[in-house]
Amino acid sequence: MKPCTPQKAIAHLPILARTHKTAFILGAATLTTLVTAPVAVADENGRSFWVPGLFGSLAATPQQPGWSFASIYYHTSVSLTVPGNVNARLNADADLGLAITSYAFASPVLGGQAAVSLLVPFGRNRVSVDATGFTDSVIGFGDLGPQASLRWNFGVHNWMTYITGDIPIGKYGSSRPANLGIGHGAVDAGGGYSYFNPQTGHEFSAVLGFTYNFNNTDTQYQNGVDMHIDWGVSQFVTQQWQVGLVGYFYQQLSCDSGSGNRAGCFQSRVNGIGPQIGHIFQIGEHHQGYLNLRGYKEFGAEHRPEGWNVWLTFAITPATAPRPTPSNPMIVK
Repeated sequence: MKPCTPQKAIAHLPILARTHKTAFILGAATLTTLVTAPVAVADENGRSFWVPGLFGSLAATPQQPGWSFASIYYHTSVSLTVPGNVNARLNADADLGLAITSYAFASPVLGGQAAVSLLVPFGRNRVSVDATGFTDSVIGFGDLGPQASLRWNFGVHNWMTYITGDIPIGKYGSSRPANLGIGHGAVDAGGGYSYFNPQTGHEFSAVLGFTYNFNNTDTQYQNGVDMHIDWGVSQFVTQQWQVGLVGYFYQQLSCDSGSGNRAGCFQSRVNGIGPQIGHIFQIGEHHQGYLNLRGYKEFGAEHRPEGWNVWLTFAITPATAPRPTPSNPMIVK
């Protein structure tokens, strides 16, 4: 792995703007919840471990060694028409706060940079059904999301691999529609690529991953294998400001199973796309801050609720070495 140069320092700040940006946000996936009624949805009533859009811009770029912290506000609003009743729509709205602590090691591992992190979610989930007046809501902690990753840098090309999972300790009830946990463990692994040219400010990232879900012992239901692709493209218009697009594609590859599966072989799918804007700023002499706002509008959903979601990230990371004064501050990073 080539050493981090001052000109590339801007690439290392948004550790969790990628949070999306680093797969720590798994716990948030548990908030896209529907009911346990007989609705034709996959991933056990439309709930998946993975939150589509978890990764984004700069996903594979190395981090600054040391401790970093990020807080994320995540809001999602989704709905689904109940089959056989066009007047009944099932709606789910969730607001989640995510605390993410990570540590990047200075010593190389397999020629790359190793990092570990833990996501702790806390929030509210509310589920309602139109035309019936039914409402259920819950407030509390969600499932924990640990992650380990390796990243390699070769000039403008960056590669990464990661493994993460779900520790099912969040608020969960098998008989209630609103939950903050998914009720079972899961393992997710994958890899990604980021192109970042500090001379032009051009950036593109894409991460591919797969989720294996363990059996939910409360319901005897096991979700199938899920595939997800998260991507982001952006332009640093100055050393501090970044604008661009983000998106995702989510596809369930195999059927749900288990004695508790009475819906059959449904496989879910959804796409999302939207804008993003980021800003880097100095915090004292030894830290940098990063704010990122991005939103997704979903489309093409099958056997899964569809809607929109917003992410607001604030990250604090170790400061990079002072950057030399650029000859063209609009493009030199």
